[in-house]
Amino acid sequence: MTISSIGGKPAGVIQSLINLRTQLDDLQRQLSTGKKSTTYAGLGLSRGMSVSLRSQVSTLSAFDDTIGIVGTRIDVAQQSLTRIGALGSTLKSTMVQGNSGGGSLGAATVQNTARASLDEMIGLLNGQAGDRYLFSGRDTDKPAVESFDHILNGDGGRAGLTQIISERNQADLGADGLGRLAISSPSAGVVALAETTTAFGLKFASASSTLGNTTVTGPAGPPAALSVDFTGGNPSAGDEITVRFTLPDGTTQNLTLTATTQTPPGENGFTIGVNNTDTAAKFQTALTSAVGKLAATSLKAASAVQASTEFFDADVNNPPLRVDGPPFDSATATIAGTSSNSVVWYTGETGSDSARATATARIDPSLSINYGVRANEDGIRSVLQSIATMAAVTVPDDSNSSALSQAYYQRLSTVLNGTAGGQTVANISTDLAGAQVTINAAKTRHQQQSATLSAYLDQIEGVSTEEVGAQILTLQTRLQASMQVTSMIYQTSLVNYMS
Repeated sequence: MTISSIGGKPAGVIQSLINLRTQLDDLQRQLSTGKKSTTYAGLGLSRGMSVSLRSQVSTLSAFDDTIGIVGTRIDVAQQSLTRIGALGSTLKSTMVQGNSGGGSLGAATVQNTARASLDEMIGLLNGQAGDRYLFSGRDTDKPAVESFDHILNGDGGRAGLTQIISERNQADLGADGLGRLAISSPSAGVVALAETTTAFGLKFASASSTLGNTTVTGPAGPPAALSVDFTGGNPSAGDEITVRFTLPDGTTQNLTLTATTQTPPGENGFTIGVNNTDTAAKFQTALTSAVGKLAATSLKAASAVQASTEFFDADVNNPPLRVDGPPFDSATATIAGTSSNSVVWYTGETGSDSARATATARIDPSLSINYGVRANEDGIRSVLQSIATMAAVTVPDDSNSSALSQAYYQRLSTVLNGTAGGQTVANISTDLAGAQVTINAAKTRHQQQSATLSAYLDQIEGVSTEEVGAQILTLQTRLQASMQVTSMIYQTSLVNYMS
């Protein structure tokens, strides 16, 4: 019979202790981390589901990062649009107050406000969110518009708005300031009024008359002309003639002269003379004065607005139209400007597609939003154009200052908050607000989805601290008992055994 050595160290007992210790360490790790395993392999059959859930949570997190970035950009753009709208409203109020006060002081206040507003608006349109220009369409790496100085005053050989308006004013008013109309008396008792060019100045629309003993012919042409023949006798006091003109910006203006026996006749009146020849001479004098005032007020304002419209309708592919001069006061045509002789105010991306489509972000696996803006959109451009026009023009301190200021106000106040029936700044802001609503809804949905997925993931990867704690206590008891038994075995010798 073979007797094994009592003093040998059983390898099985040692390995059992090591395994118990390893189990205890793993349970303690689970208790401290709350996770079943440090590897997917340790999750067993649930490892595939764990990988899938983690991927979904990570994807939602990435979309939330995009939402944060895009949300900031839209917030900045919205703040700029709100301020742009406020600048238009402020200038409109200032124009009302300036016209109420009248005179050059009110006009100077309006112009100073316009220049300050233009400077601020250009700064807003060239604003950035991070390294991205928000109003340049797809060209997010370049400013949307030219500088304040370049837009108003030009850049070297490139003409700015002030110069282009001045050239157009000269072409529309003419050297004599009569709106490119010739007033003459071709024969005794007859007064003629004729256009001298088809491109600029006042254009006849119609004429009506209640002048007794007087024959009004025209307007007819080209060139369009009107004749007032007093050879049949003098009109009566209160008789009128009204000539309706079309102005460069498409608006119309009536010029009415009323026969009177008063001397002097007063504004828009002509004194009935001692005979028809004398009456014709007095009518010609009154007509010349009235046309001159109309040219210095309504025509000048309409001319500036038209020049400004052509300046702001232009882009890098179609620079603004220019008067074919010098000389400008006798010019008979316009020519296409070039990028080398005219400032192109909008420097961002141009395109025929929707401005919103110039910036797109995917905020959900199945959802994208558009939030791009171009500074040359109608709503923004109309406000910028109106402010820039008032900043570029000067209202002289003379008898026509109030009427000229009023003429500017009538044309510009209606578009300071967008054109009637057209796009406004508020429309653009509403579009972006729609994107914000979509973003916020997606963010809320992601939060709910992430919470659900994370809870499910915790069920797979997590552990119950109470259960792990109980297992640790059980394992510690087993380990302690095993170590006591092992210790007793190690202390056993042949002497102790035989005794």
